[in-house]
Parts: sequence; structure tokens; C-alpha cells
Amino acid sequence: MEFFVYIIYSSSLDKYYVGQTNNVNNRLIRHNKGLEKYTRKGTPWILKAFKGFPTRKQAMYEERRIKNFKSRKRIELWIEVVGAEK
Repeated sequence: MEFFVYIIYSSSLDKYYVGQTNNVNNRLIRHNKGLEKYTRKGTPWILKAFKGFPTRKQAMYEERRIKNFKSRKRIELWIEVVGAEK
């Protein structure tokens, strides 16, 4: 099973959210239905980028690494680079 790190964006909050999952489409649906506490207020969320990893441990490591960027520009650069890989 493949795991993914994903970044979604809320234009109403002008914020990014970084997460990891094994099913990006279902996870996005949950965010947009308000089923996730942290992202409930920002609907609708738009998927900006995602990247696959062979193990959950690797995906969780990358998720933590991105969250530690603490810089919008670095997150947007990650989105650009991952988008260019597809």
C-alpha cells in the first residue's frame, strides 16, 4: 500500500494544511465535509500537491519535515517541485 503526503489550500482562510494518508481523494472529501476538526472552518479545501511514499513511516517523516518549514514560501516551493515531478 502506498502512502501520500498532501497539501491542501483554503482561500477563505488563506492557509495551507499538510497531512498524510493512504487515500488522498477520500481524505479531501473528509476535509470538505467538515469531518476533520482542524480544517472544518476552511472549506472548501483545494488539493495543491501530493507525493507518494512506499511506507507510512516515510510519509509521516516528510509530513513532519514540511510542517517544520514554518515558511509559506518553502511550502509553495515544495508544491512547485512536486507538481513538476508529475
